[in-house]
Amino acid sequence: MKTLSIKKEDVTRNWYLVNAEDKVLGRLATEVATLLRGKHKPTFTPHVDGGDFVVVVNAEKVKLTGNKLTDKKYYWHTGYPGGIREITAEKLLQKNPTDVIYKAVRGMLPKNRLGRQMIKKLKIYAGPTHDHDAQKPIVKEL
Repeated sequence: MKTLSIKKEDVTRNWYLVNAEDKVLGRLATEVATLLRGKHKPTFTPHVDGGDFVVVVNAEKVKLTGNKLTDKKYYWHTGYPGGIREITAEKLLQKNPTDVIYKAVRGMLPKNRLGRQMIKKLKIYAGPTHDHDAQKPIVKEL
């Protein structure tokens, strides 16, 4: 019996549509990361980007459990001395709701060139409409 190792030319990509309304952020992010990475396929190969495209709609209606709305903080540094900045999850959801899902999914992908290639297949929209009707995405229930 031989181990199947797929090449990047042999990858077939599907488009999936995920509705984030009333979904818990972490559980949604793990499912999306699995689709982007291609681990749901029998042809999964760790060193090849064999994942699918994922369109997430209603990002503004995602749920966070417990006290995470007020307690969870996102940090970044401006590059200047004393330039550490932070924002709570509640304020980030109001300001830019797509960033919350993007950061959660990005943290679950590999931290290398392959992960940067995979995250480009993720399309997030705050509202219920999206620009990918021509690709005929398959509705994925989580």
